[in-house]
Amino acid sequence: MNSCNGSALLAPRQSMTTWEFNMHVEATIFEPSDWVPNNQRLPVLLYKGLVDDDGHCDFEHRFAASGWTGIWTNGVFDYQHYHAGAHEVLGVTRGSATLLIGGPGGQAIKVAAGDCLVLPAGTGHQNLGCTSDFQVVGAYPKGQHADIQTSAASSDMLAKIASVPLPHIDPVQGPSGFLTKRWR
Repeated sequence: MNSCNGSALLAPRQSMTTWEFNMHVEATIFEPSDWVPNNQRLPVLLYKGLVDDDGHCDFEHRFAASGWTGIWTNGVFDYQHYHAGAHEVLGVTRGSATLLIGGPGGQAIKVAAGDCLVLPAGTGHQNLGCTSDFQVVGAYPKGQHADIQTSAASSDMLAKIASVPLPHIDPVQGPSGFLTKRWR
């Protein structure tokens, strides 16, 4: 399992702040974009190449072992949306895709089997295109449930996003993982 032991600060990108850490973990905070609120406090985490020696990536087992629930297998919607009531983890088990993260003015990110994204509540995401075999396993911290939002957030919705509890365990790296250190 990968771990993060240090950091090297990169220059901020337009309308977002990005840090890249060794061991292939990237953390990006997205500013609001058009109607998508994003999460200005918690970064999106991108873990790259999480496969075992045989090339397998058992995200379902990994997420369940970390106490993340509501586990599902499918793709990513081809329209921009966000979840106001839950953080979400997406582990790519097959194929590849280009995902637009952060709303209409966000960043197109290429993901492939073995990559994993942790999206804080409020973060916009959309599938811009994928291979025919593209598949992800998704999950949410215990007690949280995805609500699909496709319009601007009201003040009540923004308050809901800000109050979503932080997960106690990193869904990828476990109790002492990068998320537990960075999402505080």
